[in-house]
Amino acid sequence: MNSADIERLLHAIVDTDLGKTLGQLGAVHSVEIAGDRVRVFLEAIGPLHWIARRLDHDCKAAILANYPSANVDVLVRERTTDVKRSPALAGVKNLIAVSSGKGGVGKSTMAANLAAALAQRGASVGLLDADIYGPSQPTMYGLTDQSMRAEKNAEGKVIGYPNEAYGVKVASIGFVMQRDQAAILRGPMLAGYFTMLVEQIVWGDLDFLIFDLPPGTGDVQLTLTQRIPLTGAVVITTPQEIALADVRRSIQMFEKVNVKVLGVIENMSYFIPPDMPERKYHIFGEGGGQSVAEEYKVPFLGEVPIDVRVREGADAGFPFVLDPESGSMGDAFRSVAERIVQQVRIANANTLSSPLQIDL
Repeated sequence: MNSADIERLLHAIVDTDLGKTLGQLGAVHSVEIAGDRVRVFLEAIGPLHWIARRLDHDCKAAILANYPSANVDVLVRERTTDVKRSPALAGVKNLIAVSSGKGGVGKSTMAANLAAALAQRGASVGLLDADIYGPSQPTMYGLTDQSMRAEKNAEGKVIGYPNEAYGVKVASIGFVMQRDQAAILRGPMLAGYFTMLVEQIVWGDLDFLIFDLPPGTGDVQLTLTQRIPLTGAVVITTPQEIALADVRRSIQMFEKVNVKVLGVIENMSYFIPPDMPERKYHIFGEGGGQSVAEEYKVPFLGEVPIDVRVREGADAGFPFVLDPESGSMGDAFRSVAERIVQQVRIANANTLSSPLQIDL
């Protein structure tokens, strides 16, 4: 057993997210051998929260199949990307916008549960509630009695700190406004409030910062895409045609401003009565999300059904995906989160100084 033989085995292993071997990706950093002990050092494209366990299993399986007595350790570190961040977001690795063409499709509920699902997996996550007119994340995270924590730094500039619940850092205009106060704002003021939330808040080191955007394609969306190097955007829809028409506009907007669309999520896809688990009702139609994704050649990230417990969790300030009894409904959120991470890894692979050109 020597390091060259081990590396040869490792080079053939496929990174299932990117569809390339570790040899093609240049992911095998080094191999150390001492007696029957083998230490493998990998450098993989992040985020690693789903793929690291898979790579650990596949590497160990490949080595042990050929050297059954080997004692194998696999250490995976994240390969740095070349994306430049503003000073306020310097510690944030991946910025994801959650958008919808129209209201009422469950965008904020989806953003809340996706952020919680990522944190549940061990990622450090921030959630910026950029829905200036209808800030709902304080309610969904049980933070309605909180206000924005702020202080002056050494330069005399006012800086704020996000509140935190369930392992997610949350910032929202809702922490600044009174609960029933109306946000009466026009274009420049909208952009100003949004800029404040981004540039005057100390987010620290994050694997993900999720932006819960207002519905539509207005000032906040344009400010975000012009000022912040987004990793990509996720578009939420329901199956019916009236929602799909607006989704098309959202996808076209992101394409025009050169923001990668990570994919489409279809929410409220169907309803399964708790007392009749064999029944499935497509209340708002069927297959619309997948068809619009195929139309624009973007990934379809999955279907999430209707479940009253999700609404109850949101009203109670508890993201439902964290419920130990969330069952298949929680799995739907977690599956979508995993597919988003896969698309983020593809996007990151294509931003390296020597892009890998990973296909969708």
